[in-house]
Amino acid sequence: MSSAGSGPRIDPVPGPGQGPTPGRGASGNPANRFDRLAVTPEDDGWDPGEAPPPLRTETRVERPRSAITRNSSPDVPFDRSVNPYRGCEHGCIYCFARPSHAWLGLSPGLDFESRLIARPEAPRVLAEELSRRGYRPATLAIGTNTDPYQPIERSYRVMRGLLEVLRDFRHPVAVVTKGALIERDLDLLAELAELELVRVGISVTTLDRDLSRRLEPRAPAPERRLRTIERLAAAGVPVRVMVAPVIPALTDPELEAILARAAAAGAGAASWIMLRLPREVGPLFSDWLARHCSDRAARVLARLREMHGGEIYSPDWGCRMRGEGPYAEIVAQRFRLAVARLGLATAQPELSTALFRVPPRAGDQLSLF
Repeated sequence: MSSAGSGPRIDPVPGPGQGPTPGRGASGNPANRFDRLAVTPEDDGWDPGEAPPPLRTETRVERPRSAITRNSSPDVPFDRSVNPYRGCEHGCIYCFARPSHAWLGLSPGLDFESRLIARPEAPRVLAEELSRRGYRPATLAIGTNTDPYQPIERSYRVMRGLLEVLRDFRHPVAVVTKGALIERDLDLLAELAELELVRVGISVTTLDRDLSRRLEPRAPAPERRLRTIERLAAAGVPVRVMVAPVIPALTDPELEAILARAAAAGAGAASWIMLRLPREVGPLFSDWLARHCSDRAARVLARLREMHGGEIYSPDWGCRMRGEGPYAEIVAQRFRLAVARLGLATAQPELSTALFRVPPRAGDQLSLF
């Protein structure tokens, strides 16, 4: 990421059985905040001298009663979304969605990235909801909680099913992902793009491959994400780069470089979000810093406290995504200057709702007009 002596020191990753689980972001399972009892590991005095077995990903199936989730947050530009999966195998240690796993009776730590929920019937349920009398279309967001193109999508194909439904209904959709698997669906995305019904955001946190591997252990490498931007743009799909999250004193020096590389790859727009550490994410990320970037840990946390009134996170509307104070304003100004210099827009075009229609079902009488 930086020349020798100026970048963050990446501390050696402990081997198996010494704490962190190889290939995972979290180092353990903090207690679920809704549980009355907590389990704490204790040394029983026996040392078998063997590495523990690798942590395998488990996937359960959920049959959703509804597909569309509504929200009224003033911080996001959409009022509805769909989540194909709960939990995310990418294992990004900073993921603000980790606390949502507590609602399932699971931990926001390793459980979030290894005990996943797939919703294979979501496309059918979505089609039913879009067909209801009185439904009014607006851009549907996918990928705002957990990544729709995480590795299990390769076998479950829930996201592809959702795109097929949205194509048939000619419904606008905005997709956010880190996953290169989105390229599998270029046929559908290009078809939607021709009708001004889709836009895509690709998240790039750092250009440093080693740092990315530790921050986002099962997400595609930075160069691979830039190649995905290039392929989406070449297929005519509107794509923006999301510099998200910006991590103070760790990835913030790369802001301009990420934007420049993404612009060269074909991104037409850009956005940024400051690191957010709600609920259990704060302790998980602090532990990660101590293990992987101990020389920067105090500085990173100090910057966060500067922006959130002495806390490492504030949930207040209007500032939770960007922070407040001099440092937050400096980052915002750097972003504004960079996108102006690179010719990147700060917003993508509005998507069309005029083409929305409920497709005929088998046995329906076709209209004569």
